[in-house]
Amino acid sequence: MDAGGVPAIVPRMVGGEAATDAHAAELGASLEVHWLGRIAYRDAWDLQKRLAAARASGVIGDQLLVLEHPAVLTLGRQADASHVLATPAELAAREIEVLRVERGGEVTYHGPGQLVAYPIIRLADRELLLRPFVRALEGALVATCAADGVRAARREGHPGCWIDPDGPAARKIGALGIRVERGTTYHGIALNVDVDLTDFDLIDACGMPGVTSTSIALEAGRPDERPSTAAVARAADVFAAAFAEAIGAPLSGAHATNADPARERAALEHRLAAVAATAA
Repeated sequence: MDAGGVPAIVPRMVGGEAATDAHAAELGASLEVHWLGRIAYRDAWDLQKRLAAARASGVIGDQLLVLEHPAVLTLGRQADASHVLATPAELAAREIEVLRVERGGEVTYHGPGQLVAYPIIRLADRELLLRPFVRALEGALVATCAADGVRAARREGHPGCWIDPDGPAARKIGALGIRVERGTTYHGIALNVDVDLTDFDLIDACGMPGVTSTSIALEAGRPDERPSTAAVARAADVFAAAFAEAIGAPLSGAHATNADPARERAALEHRLAAVAATAA
C-alpha cells in the first residue's frame, strides 16, 4: 500500500518494440492502467478500438484506460434515441454531441466530474466468462463509492451501481455498457464522482424514465462540490486497484494522481505505431 491507502502500482516500461505472442501472454498476467485525463469521446473511442484490436491479436497485454470526457451523449447499438430528452437545438447550443456506439445499453451521459473506465481485456487469458467480468466491474464501482464513505450496491436486472437499490428511492450512481469482439472487451463504466447532476435532465438515464441520478459528492454530503478532474483521478486509482483485485491481476503503471495524461497517451500511440509497423 502507498501512503494514501491505495495499493501500490508496479512501474511499467513502455518500449517501442511490438510484443510477441509469448510476450503478450506474459503481459496478460498484469493490467496496465493509463490515466488520460479529460479527453474527447471520439479520441478515446478510436484509441480503445485500436487497443482492443491489438489485444485480440495478442500483441499487447490487458489495458485499463481511466479518464473523463467533456459533455457528450452516447447511445448503445440498439438504444432508443427517444430517451434523449433535449432537443437538437439545445444540444447544439451546448456543443453536446450525440454518438451511437457499439456497446450495449441505452443512452448515457458523460461529462466533467465523472470517472470513465475502459477495460481492454482478453477474457480467455484470464479464464473469465462475461458475467463474472461484469460483476468485477460492478464490484469495483461499489468499492470506489465505499472509499468515500458512500454505500452502494448492485441492482438485480439493472447493470451498474446503485444507492439504496431495493428501497423506495433507488438512485443510479454508476453505469455499465461493454462490447466484446474477438474475445476482447472494450467500452466499460461511468461513475458519477462530482459531476453536474443537472446534465442528466438531458436524458432518461440508461433508458429508464424517472430514474434519479446521483453522485459520490452528493451522497457524501457535499452537494455544492463542483466537477473536479483531481477528484476523478483519485477515484480512478481506487477503481483500478479494486477491479484488478477482482480479476486477480497485478497493476502496472502510474497512479492517476501522479500520471501525465499527455505522456500516457503518447506512450500508447507509440506502442500502437510499433505494432502497426511490425504488421506491415
